[in-house]
Amino acid sequence: MSEKVKLSKDGSSIDFVQSENIPTSLKKFRQSPEIEGFYRFIFENDLQKEGYEILDRIISQRKLKKQQDKKQAVEDKKDLKKKK
Repeated sequence: MSEKVKLSKDGSSIDFVQSENIPTSLKKFRQSPEIEGFYRFIFENDLQKEGYEILDRIISQRKLKKQQDKKQAVEDKKDLKKKK
């Protein structure tokens, strides 16, 4: 994979070669052509800071949603016990 990431003809998106199999381990996932192409695109276009900010925001949103889901599950259990 020494080839550079390919932009679409109009430059609005990234062209990736999609593999048929989904990687089963974290190491294989990182080495998949799609992820390798994404990392290469980030690096070649000097987007490390922006990439970090985006991933940080996604992680924060997922943590908040997980906390809300846990809180909702506890409330649902309490409501279920009250009905009995």
